[in-house]
Amino acid sequence: MTAQHVCDLDELPEVGALRVAAVKVDGSEIEIAVVRTEEGSLHAVSDICSHGQVSLSEGDVVDNTIECWLHGSTFDLETGRALVLPATQPIPVYPLSVEDGRVMVDIDGDD
Repeated sequence: MTAQHVCDLDELPEVGALRVAAVKVDGSEIEIAVVRTEEGSLHAVSDICSHGQVSLSEGDVVDNTIECWLHGSTFDLETGRALVLPATQPIPVYPLSVEDGRVMVDIDGDD
């Protein structure tokens, strides 16, 4: 599958995350957090914490990480790796590109 438009660049906070939906090949939807860091880099990760099963887009973005608001688990935005307990499992990371101000995410691409 090719990348799909999930939001526009101007919809993202200066620093933080926006929860968006993306559609899989089978037609089901998954929740994605599109994240902009303090340095301005963009990332697309699963919006669901691998520990607490809550929305990561409601958490804080610091450096190149996103922190779950519920229990404080922190994930690397480039690898999805869990950096701080209680989470031990990574979250999916998706390829992201920007085309003419449109944020494109490929949820079926290689992680």
